[in-house]
Amino acid sequence: MSAKFSKIGFILAVAGSAVGLGNAWKFPTLVGQNGGSAFILLYLVLTLCVSFVIFLAELSMGRLSEKDPVNAYKTLAPSHKNAWGIAGFMMIGAIFIVSFYSLVIAWILRYLYLSLSGNLPLDLQSSIAKFESFISQDFLSQILCFTIIFFIIFYVVSKGIKNGIERLNVWMMPSLFILLLFLLFYACSKDGFLQAFNFLFVPDFSKISVDTIVQALGLAFFSLSLGVGTIITYSASLPEGSNFILSTLSIIFINVLIGLLMGLVVFTFIFEFGADPTQSGGGLVFISLSTLFSQLGIIGHIIAALFFIALIFAGITSAVSMIEPFAFYLINSFKMSRKKALFYIGVVVYILGILCILSFLSVTNHSLEFFGKNVFDILDFLSSELIMPLGGICVSIFVGFVMKKEGLMILFRPFMSNFFFELWYFILRFIAPLAVIIVMIAVLIKS
Repeated sequence: MSAKFSKIGFILAVAGSAVGLGNAWKFPTLVGQNGGSAFILLYLVLTLCVSFVIFLAELSMGRLSEKDPVNAYKTLAPSHKNAWGIAGFMMIGAIFIVSFYSLVIAWILRYLYLSLSGNLPLDLQSSIAKFESFISQDFLSQILCFTIIFFIIFYVVSKGIKNGIERLNVWMMPSLFILLLFLLFYACSKDGFLQAFNFLFVPDFSKISVDTIVQALGLAFFSLSLGVGTIITYSASLPEGSNFILSTLSIIFINVLIGLLMGLVVFTFIFEFGADPTQSGGGLVFISLSTLFSQLGIIGHIIAALFFIALIFAGITSAVSMIEPFAFYLINSFKMSRKKALFYIGVVVYILGILCILSFLSVTNHSLEFFGKNVFDILDFLSSELIMPLGGICVSIFVGFVMKKEGLMILFRPFMSNFFFELWYFILRFIAPLAVIIVMIAVLIKS
């Protein structure tokens, strides 16, 4: 890959990959349900002890090979190159993710339109009915919004690392931060802000349990887009001389900060109107919050529009990162042009996205249900609960036991002392993979 990120471009691109829709509902909800700042402290410790360790392992693979995930394994493996190359195909999980993720962004685009046109639902019952009718009956609106988001994502990736992905993130990430600061400034004037602050930041260590630790560990792993080749691919375009340790810590800081800002904004409105603070996922955004915003009149619709724009920004920057690994692989391995590679990927993503839409429509949902899950849920399950953790385990084993330690030492020496390198190497080999296996088993048992 000839084009390289700038130093700030790399940080913002990877932060954009990490900052996604989960920052708006999963992160703040888990914090609120599991002891507030006690959970945050636990999450930070596990992020530094597990996610940070695997992140650096993926980064080292991309930096040393300057290849896509499949060819990174093949290049760096001293033997059994083709067998290890199979591990690189965990990046298929990223294709699954962007297929259903784009649909969720499309739903947000629809609700942005409703907020701008002044048609947000006025009460909870009509809000539930409106959302359920939209996903189960309104095929044309969903396909239109999905197609718009699909073309935005693929257009950005078609422009390449420097002119596409970096330029998008250099513009969108600061814009997202400014939008959140504006929303936070408005939230500070509401009575629910103090309750939201206490909900998120007052520690309650009595809520910390084994299940809480597993949830924090899962969040620490998945919130940095590990296991699907994104970090390997982006690191292949890391500029020479970059302090990637400092860059990684900056990415973690940005991810946590935006999650907390989202949480303060979201829960201020939840507490302001006495809604359920433990609700999460799409119900929180498309049902509860849209209703609360509409009750504020014109100002509420303006705040809603800004909030939905912020979510779209977060979603697109994350979705774009999921396309690049497979595109880079097709370009490297089959000497395709970028546009041709994206055409093949786009066909798969678009078809899977349409199947996700059809899996919610009342006339087709029963035909697209397998083992009690629709297509949307199956793609989510395969990517988040199987492929991502397996990808993380493969990286840990490969970098910890297969790659030459001497090469890693040379790479890390300018930025890390021998003591911290040995500590990182030990955790990577014996603790990180075990932690990911524990999370994976716990999630599969719950499923």
